[in-house]
Amino acid sequence: MKKVTPTQSPSRFTSILERSDNRLWGAHLRVPVRVAERFGEGKTRRVVCGLNDGEEFQCAILHRGKDLFLVTVNKKLRDALGLEFGKEVRVSLRKDETEYGLPMPEELRELFRQDREGDALFHALTRGKQRTLLYIIGSSKDPEKRIFRAIAVVNHLKANKGAIHYRHLGESLKRPSPLDVPGSPDEHP
Repeated sequence: MKKVTPTQSPSRFTSILERSDNRLWGAHLRVPVRVAERFGEGKTRRVVCGLNDGEEFQCAILHRGKDLFLVTVNKKLRDALGLEFGKEVRVSLRKDETEYGLPMPEELRELFRQDREGDALFHALTRGKQRTLLYIIGSSKDPEKRIFRAIAVVNHLKANKGAIHYRHLGESLKRPSPLDVPGSPDEHP
């Protein structure tokens, strides 16, 4: 997780870590209404969050009905910080002022420098879809895997005229296309 330079004083509060019905995250923290309102209107509010004075991470305050605002916490983060369900957590939130709400992997930035069509298709996507693709590419610690994922994502966008078909994208991220690997036994003339 990368540190983000603060430009706004954080809002601090405590909250209880609760189980979530959402299978992707599995847990959430309630955000007081007065804090959530500080970050503007709309369904989501992009923030930089710190838990128990640990490293900061980028996320969103989710609005789930009247006066219910949440920050989701995934298992990896819960384990890293030793967070337990039903226990109090110190929370610090400040506005995320980055361009995308997640870091742009250097491998993707370089690919966009070389591939204007891919760059244009990516930037025509909604911010949420951009963040999803940034997460897919940037979640690997292996630079070669990030390069492979960046190329697969850009090729997917180009092949689908800017649309994302997650099932097909997932398949292309599992294995290289025979057309992309010179000398592959499945290569077509």
